[in-house]
Amino acid sequence: MYYGNTFRLFYEIDLSMVLEERLQKMKDDIIGRSESYVLNVNETEFLSYLVDNYSIDSLEVYFDDISVSKFEKSIPAEMFPGKGTLYNVVSGKSYKKLVLRYHIPFSGNAQLLKCKPSHWVMRTEDVLIDDNCVCFDIINFSNNPEKIQKRAEEIISLLKSQLKNVRNQVDEFNSTLQNRAIEFFQNRKQHLLKTNDLLSSLGIPIKKSTNVSETFSIPSSKTQKKLKISPPQVTEKGFKPEPTLDSCTYHDILKYIQDVGRQFERMPSTYYGKHEESLRDHILLVLEPNFEGSATGETFNKRGKTDILLRHEGSNVFIAECKFWKGEKVYLKTIDQLLSYLTWRDSKAAIVLFVENKDFSSIIKKVINITPNHPNYLGFSGKVDETWLSYRFHINDDPNREVKLTVLLFHIPSIEN
Repeated sequence: MYYGNTFRLFYEIDLSMVLEERLQKMKDDIIGRSESYVLNVNETEFLSYLVDNYSIDSLEVYFDDISVSKFEKSIPAEMFPGKGTLYNVVSGKSYKKLVLRYHIPFSGNAQLLKCKPSHWVMRTEDVLIDDNCVCFDIINFSNNPEKIQKRAEEIISLLKSQLKNVRNQVDEFNSTLQNRAIEFFQNRKQHLLKTNDLLSSLGIPIKKSTNVSETFSIPSSKTQKKLKISPPQVTEKGFKPEPTLDSCTYHDILKYIQDVGRQFERMPSTYYGKHEESLRDHILLVLEPNFEGSATGETFNKRGKTDILLRHEGSNVFIAECKFWKGEKVYLKTIDQLLSYLTWRDSKAAIVLFVENKDFSSIIKKVINITPNHPNYLGFSGKVDETWLSYRFHINDDPNREVKLTVLLFHIPSIEN
């Protein structure tokens, strides 16, 4: 952007203004999205896009790789020290002098070299950018190596101190971007939901727009070199509120299942050899009295039957599959089976794995390693303990309908083991 042109180092533009404009662009991006997009998009993926797209690449300067080149240049007498009074030069004339150009390689956002940080050392120098290097010139007036070296060290020291201030301010901006994106997005979403509630309460059909694009692309920029992630695409034409199981209740259900599974592990001789259905029934006996609604075994849902199904007002809000570990292919097919039952956005689900293998730890590692290979996998959400693994998936055919899927593993070896 500034190649070949000199500018004042860390002085030309107020960095605070640059960051504020960047934040405003992100806010405008969210506000500019259609109602259908905001209400239907996978929130986690969209927030990830926003943070990636509006964070600012930092600046790395490689002081260990400094090099020097030389050339001759006509220097006006007025630019000589003391305006030339000590160098026997005539005012108004120019004289050829040796110029030493220092080249310091850098990577990252070149624009930051022009930005003035909030904490600023009250000095600047004229520099230019050439071949991915920030460069400054020192004119050899007196053939004194010590003076040249001292002058170079002064400029390099200035560059280091100002660079630290710029990077600190940029890092602080990037670290808060996630929370600001969440704030802007939630404000926009809640506003749209309230508007929908108001219009619905009128009892009059709402006319839907037919010319709203449901996709958007990243604005092109010749100055951006970093590969940006693509924003999530939304293909739905409207938004319909869907029942969801709150996270606390989801955790409570999983905790009850884990407690039953721990009982299986404490008494392997009692439970070894039982079928999946029998082990599932033990879990159901604990779930049913502890939650309002129903917990039903082998209930048909969508395209197949599930092992544990919790319903609320006619809608499935939690589904779990109880399976014995039979290898990686069967495990991935179990995920397929579970996802085929789900239709709601933000559905909650679980896979309860009973492991008969003697080496239980190796099975846990296999689950951790192969789960991301599933085509619907979105990300790992963390773990409560070594055998309670939380993931994010999307339902079939729609990456914006996210599923919370937890894998619980229990060791039920044979008594011979």
